[in-house]
Amino acid sequence: MKNDRSSNRAAKMIVFRFLIEVLIYGVLVSVYLALVIHFLTGWLKGLFSQQPAVYALVSIVLMILQAVGLEKLTSVLVNSNRRPQD
Repeated sequence: MKNDRSSNRAAKMIVFRFLIEVLIYGVLVSVYLALVIHFLTGWLKGLFSQQPAVYALVSIVLMILQAVGLEKLTSVLVNSNRRPQD
């Protein structure tokens, strides 16, 4: 019976940590999107109309930087929240 309780508790902790990670990631993506829209929209529009090839390259680089940066930041935040298991 004690084993069932501990495995049930462990499953709840996994789900809780997953939800926290999704919430953090969602907030970070929203902030990133707001910053890009606020600061880069005019420049990206001009780049799109004047130099489409450069625009495509810049867009790909921004997507890669977003993915890597947010993944690293999320990992740091989630790992700092975890406590060693007993």
